[in-house]
Amino acid sequence: MGTPEFAVAGLQALIENHYNIVAVVTMPDKPAGRGHKVQFSPVKEYALSQGLPVLQPEKLKDESFITELRSYNADLQIVTAFRMLPEVVWAMPRLGTFNVHGSLLPQYRGAAPINWAVINGEKQTGLTTFMLKHEIDTGNMILQERINIGEDEDVGSVHDRLMELSKDMVLKTVRLIEQCDREGKPLPTVPQPELPDLKPAPKIFKETCEIDFGKTAVEIKNFVRGLSPYPAAWMDSKHIPFISQPCAIKVFKVAVSEVPEQKGHIIVPCADGYIDILELQMPGKKRMDAKSFLNGIR
Repeated sequence: MGTPEFAVAGLQALIENHYNIVAVVTMPDKPAGRGHKVQFSPVKEYALSQGLPVLQPEKLKDESFITELRSYNADLQIVTAFRMLPEVVWAMPRLGTFNVHGSLLPQYRGAAPINWAVINGEKQTGLTTFMLKHEIDTGNMILQERINIGEDEDVGSVHDRLMELSKDMVLKTVRLIEQCDREGKPLPTVPQPELPDLKPAPKIFKETCEIDFGKTAVEIKNFVRGLSPYPAAWMDSKHIPFISQPCAIKVFKVAVSEVPEQKGHIIVPCADGYIDILELQMPGKKRMDAKSFLNGIR
């Protein structure tokens, strides 16, 4: 069960290692882009390329979906970047349902764990597999793997490295469950630790992505890294005096600057210094570096 490209990696690993995927569950098709053409999710596209049955319920408690899902008689369900499942779904398989989550649980429970880890300036993140239960992202952990986050690395790069890591994580978790089932042993899991300062990872919306220049330079740099390349941080054009038209400008890369002005640079003041805007995008234009952008300004 999954929707975005991130979820394809584990599915692909299972198919390439000859596991019997009886069905794939993904989000309903949605119109996208200027022409509102119907687009399939990456998981659906890959599943169809492998000749797998695809289920796309509007509601996960729908009786016809529950009946169809039960008819596949799956031993195990695997969830990566999908919706919150009702108990009737996650409790259905004989061996239960496990989730692949893009953080070091219990930190960053929620919809956007990779983004928030980078936004908050974390030096490490990782993947956790855990068994589903009622409260979201709280089940007992099966496996956990860590990776380091580079000082200038953006969320796109961290996402891609975790996606690659998820292939191995899914396989290891499935093989462990398979071995325990074969030997009649309980699956060794660990309860998530009770920590006093849990950091959440809520869904990100456009308004979440506006840069607050009242914050420190390092906080702004991390914020931009945590949203680049997608969905992208943005700033109001009022922060760049020579742009007359009011608009939202996407910002993909910045640096901390110690000077208020520098030829060929776009520098904006913040709480404790200055931010050097390195890559940006005007509405309807291509993403470009600051020098190219300034060359295009009359």
